[in-house]
Amino acid sequence: MALSYRTRRRLSALILVVGLPAYIVAAVTLTGWINDRYGRLPLLAELAVYVTLGFLWALPFRFVFRGIGKPDPETETERSGDRSA
Repeated sequence: MALSYRTRRRLSALILVVGLPAYIVAAVTLTGWINDRYGRLPLLAELAVYVTLGFLWALPFRFVFRGIGKPDPETETERSGDRSA
């Protein structure tokens, strides 16, 4: 089932406002647990973990974010650059 443009916009906002901060807390907690359990990772290894986790959070949500920055394709009339008051 395909989500409408409006639903995808709302869902993407919810993911960015609620889901991403929760994921960041989980990632920092996970790396803190690794550091406590095995000792501090080397700087480049820790950087690699954060970069990998930063990339992985978006993979399940690609279909939600695809095309969000573009105009609504479901509207019949195209919005022109004119903005009359």
